[in-house]
Amino acid sequence: MRVPFDWRLDFRNAFRILRLRRMLGVHFHRLAYRCWLALRLGVLKMSVIRSIPLRIALFASALLLIGTSGSVQAVDKLRVAVEGAYPPFSWKEPDGTLKGFDIDIASAVCVFTKRECVLVEQEWDGMIPGLLARKYDVIIASMSITEERKKKIDFTDKYYNTPAMLVAKAESGLTPTRAGLAGKRIGVQRATTHQCHADKVFTDSEIVLYQTQEEVFQDLVNGRLDVQLSDSIQAQTGFLAQPQGRGYAFLGDAINDKACFGEGAGFALRKQDKQLTELMNKAIAALRANGTYQRINDKYFKVDVYGE
Repeated sequence: MRVPFDWRLDFRNAFRILRLRRMLGVHFHRLAYRCWLALRLGVLKMSVIRSIPLRIALFASALLLIGTSGSVQAVDKLRVAVEGAYPPFSWKEPDGTLKGFDIDIASAVCVFTKRECVLVEQEWDGMIPGLLARKYDVIIASMSITEERKKKIDFTDKYYNTPAMLVAKAESGLTPTRAGLAGKRIGVQRATTHQCHADKVFTDSEIVLYQTQEEVFQDLVNGRLDVQLSDSIQAQTGFLAQPQGRGYAFLGDAINDKACFGEGAGFALRKQDKQLTELMNKAIAALRANGTYQRINDKYFKVDVYGE
């Protein structure tokens, strides 16, 4: 059930709930959140709050939410692993705020599923181990759906699909082939599909691995690399369109390697969490259908990154 948004109603609800803070002490945040959800979902009526002590109303709303099967998911937390170092899909502002396409998609999914979003920062090469160790419930971090990864984890349907491309100095004179890049240093992010492709194709080159994609771009600019390989949209928006990317350009065409790059990026989940995977697929479909996905897409990109 979608809950219609009424800012005036939400403002009145929030104002009344804030009056509880002194009364509830350390338990304020959790119980107030439950009360707000009960009011939004219609489980608790405003007339009830006006007619009985606020403390009793709040306690009753929490019980109603716990006892209503359709509302249990509304107060659950959804722990989402994000990287925070892969602009424009995810990055970190100086004040610590996480932003980007993946971040907005994760937030929209939490709204659709009526869950409290908890973003968990995780370095890339620890993403899957962290998921299996139950540090979080789902990975929303531009992770490509590949057969190798499917051996360990499950994926949702894709939520975007963009090709990989090489980037080098605009006047490098390099040829994007195995022979053309022989002896050259090619930078890629560690444990990615791009490393898979580089290791497989550019066997006569030196493949240099990095913890983050930002570090790859930094070494390309500093002259420690001849070429880098990454997602084309990420390279265009996060590097070529930025001041540090001046004088650099794509080298060759988009690379088609389904064995390494898979069929697009999906949310990653544990194999045993079938119901959550199904819920995430419903969320992706709903965001595509109701226009939310397109609004987020247009905020960051000039093209539709969903693909065919």
